[in-house]
Amino acid sequence: MQITDIKIRKFFDEGPMKAVVSVTFDDCLAVHDIKVIYARERYFIVMPSRKNPDETYRDIVHPINARFRNELEEAVIDAYHVQLAAAEADAAESDTVIL
Repeated sequence: MQITDIKIRKFFDEGPMKAVVSVTFDDCLAVHDIKVIYARERYFIVMPSRKNPDETYRDIVHPINARFRNELEEAVIDAYHVQLAAAEADAAESDTVIL
């Protein structure tokens, strides 16, 4: 299974959650609401989940093995950094006043 697209849907400045991401696999399957988290001096991802009646959470979708989890996490975090840098460059460019 190949990751064919990663879109950062929303960036967050405050708190440990830094972004909400959608990932497309094989141009056939999209997984939405993957979260990029920064905590304990590192970035990691949290898969989409739902709240159970007993107030616990259960992943709706998740990688089955550590190899694919690492591949997915690395790809999402790399895309986050690339798109964050592009967004910051765009913001800095729009703040520049040309006289």
